[in-house]
Amino acid sequence: MSSTRIFLVRHGATILTAEDRFAGATNVPLSDEGREQARRLGIRLSGENITAVYASPLDRTVETAKLISAPHNLEIHTRDGLREISHGRWEGLTRGEVETQFPQEAAAWDEDPFTFAPVGGESGLEVTARALPALIEIVRAHQGGTVLVVSHKATIRLLLSSLLGFDPRRYRDNLDQNPAALNIVDFKDAVRARLTLFNDTSHYDHAGLAIPAVPNARLSKWWDDNIHVSEPGQG
Repeated sequence: MSSTRIFLVRHGATILTAEDRFAGATNVPLSDEGREQARRLGIRLSGENITAVYASPLDRTVETAKLISAPHNLEIHTRDGLREISHGRWEGLTRGEVETQFPQEAAAWDEDPFTFAPVGGESGLEVTARALPALIEIVRAHQGGTVLVVSHKATIRLLLSSLLGFDPRRYRDNLDQNPAALNIVDFKDAVRARLTLFNDTSHYDHAGLAIPAVPNARLSKWWDDNIHVSEPGQG
């Protein structure tokens, strides 16, 4: 059986990206920068034989999918399972505001973001339980094909943690995901996957470099205790 290739992409930058706010379930549009990031990825993938396109139903993922897949003239199929983690009552707040208003919740989330969920929100476990079946269904429906799947920061990292056998409690510590980043996952079958490319943004690197800078202010506090505000939930 030939392998199935998934281009797993985070949506482009949004209007809240620079504001460092939790906006997982909030329907935030792309910024002009995010649209340009997606267009450049579309150019990069224009020569690929993409056979289907799927996206989370939120506007930022659907628009990213449309911009990337424009050269292929394919319909965008939305799947609710691919949407971003909901932060419940944290939505719209900055990390600093969450730590001030809900210090116990913030501490519990830092300790174990996989099983903990803020009031009204989702845990990483709940996201994995809906996102992984959605992705596997796509793989099974397009065996031997190449498929574009546009999702969100936390959702993609949780999917990769599950597929590759990483400790899911460390997904925020160990995995980064930039706006409009390209990940390539090759499936031998629905249960055997290999990560071929991770968090690649060379299509829009302004310096024209394939090697990214060392990340800062995007990872958890475990990465750098000197970062006061870490990991916005901009999904």
